[in-house]
Amino acid sequence: MGQIKFEKAMQRLEQIVDDLEKGELDIDKSLEIFEEGIKMSRVCSKKLSEAEAKIEKLTQNQNGELVTELFPIEDEDDAKD
Repeated sequence: MGQIKFEKAMQRLEQIVDDLEKGELDIDKSLEIFEEGIKMSRVCSKKLSEAEAKIEKLTQNQNGELVTELFPIEDEDDAKD
């Protein structure tokens, strides 16, 4: 499936969920895009795991010990202020 970016995989997954929730697809098409959705879910999960590993590497102290810190996440409301 190549190197699909997280954002593209997530957008496609959201579209698949919307299509399946509408219930307008025949069974064959539903199964086809369900399978694609599973693949997109795995891509997203892998990308998140890789990002988490990079963050952990960045938070090692000088002795190589892992320092546990919360990753700062801004609320959308806070970002607008």
